[in-house]
Amino acid sequence: MAVTADLQKVLDKAYQDKSLEEILDAPVEALAGVSVSGGKLIREALGVKTIGELGRNKYFRAAQALAALADAS
Repeated sequence: MAVTADLQKVLDKAYQDKSLEEILDAPVEALAGVSVSGGKLIREALGVKTIGELGRNKYFRAAQALAALADAS
């Protein structure tokens, strides 16, 4: 199944041409709208260092599943 995403909307410019593996290994600050200080807070609070870790974090997955359930009803 082909999947597309507008990376300009979700990533800082420096990461938009990277491979998926490089993006997942990038610091959370590579996400558009996440500042260096915000990334530091995420690391301190959740121990999450990379975009991949953030996407796989059990708290974020649980919140996303609950939001999807609410949106479906």
